[in-house]
Amino acid sequence: MKTFFNQLFDYNFYCNKKLIELCSSEENVPEKSHELFSHLLNAHHIWNVRALGLKSEFDVWQIHDISDWSDIHYENQRSSFDITSNADNFDVRIDYENSQGRLFTSTLQDILFHIINHSTHHRGQIMMSLRQSDIEPLPLDYVFYKR
Repeated sequence: MKTFFNQLFDYNFYCNKKLIELCSSEENVPEKSHELFSHLLNAHHIWNVRALGLKSEFDVWQIHDISDWSDIHYENQRSSFDITSNADNFDVRIDYENSQGRLFTSTLQDILFHIINHSTHHRGQIMMSLRQSDIEPLPLDYVFYKR
């Protein structure tokens, strides 16, 4: 399971890094893309700290300067690898409070998979936003990454 999640987080890191590079090189990143990528970073951070039993530094929809994206992204990746590397049981149940204050319980495995799936979902939305602004989206499908 550790190998599987480490591979997925490598892929996630690659995709986000490419997107950060693209947006950093553009003069006019669409506002929607900016909002969604900030949210993607925030959510990754929030789920990591939930898994670690810590308090979040970010709000769900907090906006970050594009110049800060790389540092936040790197820290998210480092934290996720710490979680996967130190996990003895991916079925362990983690109690957490969502952004509306409701209590939930999820397995570590479900939380880690959600981070990856959530990021992929929003990268798709970001690519659509970029295309609508005449910015060529990146080919970030998993198969392209593995080739």
